[in-house]
Amino acid sequence: MSLRFKALAKLTGNGNIDVATTPKITGIFATNVFTLKVAREFLSDEAYKSLVNSIRSGQKIDRAIANQIASGIRSWAESKEVTHFTHWFQPLTGTTAEKHDSFFTIKSDGTPIEQFEGDALIQQEPDASSFPSGGLRATFEARGYTAWDPSSPAFIMEIGNGKTLCIPTIFVSYTGESLDYKAPLLKATETLNKAAVDVCNYFDKNISRVTPTLGWEQEYFVVDEALFNARPDLVMCGRTVFGHNSAKNQQLEDHYFGSIPERVYAYIRDFETECYKVGIPLRTRHNEVAPAQFECAPIFEEVSVAVDHNSLLMDIMDRVARRHKLRVLLHEKPFAGINGSGKHNNWSMSTDTGVNLLAPGKTPKTNLMFLTFFVNTIKAVHDYADILRASIASAPNDHRLGANEAPPAIISVFIGQYLSKVLSDVKERVSSKFDEQDESMLKIDIHKSIPELLMDNTDRNRTSPFAFTGNKFEFRAVGSSANCANPMTVLNTIMAQTLKQFKEDVDKLINKGEKKEIAIMHVIREYIVESEKVLFEGDGYSAAWEKEAEKRGLANVKTTPLALDAMITDKAKILFESNGIYTHEELEARHEIELERYIKKVQIESRIMGELATSHILPPAIRYQNLLSNNIKGLKDAGLPESSYSNQKQILDKISEHINKASDLVEKMIEARKTCNAMTSTRTKAIAYQSQVKDAFFDQIRYHVDKLEILVDDREWYLPRYRELLFLR
Repeated sequence: MSLRFKALAKLTGNGNIDVATTPKITGIFATNVFTLKVAREFLSDEAYKSLVNSIRSGQKIDRAIANQIASGIRSWAESKEVTHFTHWFQPLTGTTAEKHDSFFTIKSDGTPIEQFEGDALIQQEPDASSFPSGGLRATFEARGYTAWDPSSPAFIMEIGNGKTLCIPTIFVSYTGESLDYKAPLLKATETLNKAAVDVCNYFDKNISRVTPTLGWEQEYFVVDEALFNARPDLVMCGRTVFGHNSAKNQQLEDHYFGSIPERVYAYIRDFETECYKVGIPLRTRHNEVAPAQFECAPIFEEVSVAVDHNSLLMDIMDRVARRHKLRVLLHEKPFAGINGSGKHNNWSMSTDTGVNLLAPGKTPKTNLMFLTFFVNTIKAVHDYADILRASIASAPNDHRLGANEAPPAIISVFIGQYLSKVLSDVKERVSSKFDEQDESMLKIDIHKSIPELLMDNTDRNRTSPFAFTGNKFEFRAVGSSANCANPMTVLNTIMAQTLKQFKEDVDKLINKGEKKEIAIMHVIREYIVESEKVLFEGDGYSAAWEKEAEKRGLANVKTTPLALDAMITDKAKILFESNGIYTHEELEARHEIELERYIKKVQIESRIMGELATSHILPPAIRYQNLLSNNIKGLKDAGLPESSYSNQKQILDKISEHINKASDLVEKMIEARKTCNAMTSTRTKAIAYQSQVKDAFFDQIRYHVDKLEILVDDREWYLPRYRELLFLR
């Protein structure tokens, strides 16, 4: 019996795991987090104040104070039966990393003790020589360091009966280059803070800090573990490289927001409980559009904490799924013919006075501040669309972008009809020269349009990659398996740069004697005119938009190797270096790392396609071919007329054609791969893998294999079919 039929036989025995219920989420929320409330209990006043100042204003913590903080954290962790700690970081692999050390040590006199000192809290040297560095460090000099990030609280990870204290950190090389996603994000966050405060002070001198916020929406698929294990492509690639559509998929739209299946519901409740313990503030759960697809989303948080929580969530989801005999799929396009998965990044900025800078206000003054940040965001996306596109480029996301359920590779901004009218009014009523009518524009009260504005944006354009949704922008093009830090680093940086330029432009006019508010309106008008071509309210999936975008001069870079080029342009290097985010060398290294990852992803998929075709597809197809051939021969030998076996012959001809075509194409693909592997330039190799391997062969081979799937006797087919993966659990 094949793995497929063994898996199907096991399905009826997969009972639900009993998940304990908690009366209130508040009863378990953040119980495994070293919150400030916990810190107040375990730290001295001096240590507590130092920690708070570090979190809120980025002040460095003295080594002596660090010892006190470390001692307090250890006392708290030991009260929860923790014996080991780790510096938890996010290297450029796309996953999280950790190396565990015990509190246990032996003193010089042989006395065993439990110890956790400030030096171990602040910094460690995990070596980590095999992590991607893009040439920034050679293996023989591969010292890397993790450094504590006090802005993200320590937490305890429970795995089975084991508990580990996790210290969120950044990861840098011996010479200080960033080797992770977190360090650049923290730099970009601080850069945006300074630029945004300077602009906010035009309107409110009491504002001293601006914090970017993020609320992610995580989409994912859930499939049975036994069926998953019977699909080598899911095991190796996280997606199905072959598979004919089932008769029913998502066309009835009956899965969307439907009742959550009981087995999956038990799994969701279980991973939510684990998330609540480590402080992830999950708020929503629901069925997504595609069968077996679901979504969860948290309450908004400060961006770096939100990024940590999303990385932690993906790890928890995978681990908890296994104990339910399920597997969670975070690939952007695990199944052809149905929706893929994204991770919508809802981004905004909030002040330390409690103002959301992307929410319309109640007075002309606050609305002018809203309009300032709103237009600056549009200008930032317009000016740096290529870099924003590069931030979400990956091999799996290439399968999803533009595939009729995700935004296209064209970066555009949707703002809705009412705000479009506001921008049009500003553009038309503020002249290119200063005149008396400018004063009247200061009385624009967007607040009058808020009811209409909210109504307009609740039915927002879901085909837009970057959409305004009432009080935030939703970056919808981010892939489901991506680390949010990459697009958030870019978005925060381009916003900071645009706000710096805005202040410079406004100050020039003020220095010429113009009234501050009038100067602001004139620069806003200028920015609207310069960036309006990036605004689009229509169907982003349509072919007509591609043509229109081309007329407007908007880029449509559909493949990752070419999209990544934007990372190493002079424009990108000036942007990131002038803002202290990346050096030229760091950008070049990250470009190299992303190209190498693309090559390896496509290479693995190519290999698994060849392996499956050779060992899983062709053998049963050939057996069925022989069965048909013998049947025809038997009928012919019995003297029956050709009409009695003409249908069998037609099926046999089709099967023979698809077997030969699939076999020939696999051999040609292997030769193409060898040609690509001989190339020395990483960029050239990545482009070749995309054009000469992926584009040239993947769809062709899949076509013939998927045809064989519907022609060959079901009892002979090894791989679980889409109807089983998507509808059986």
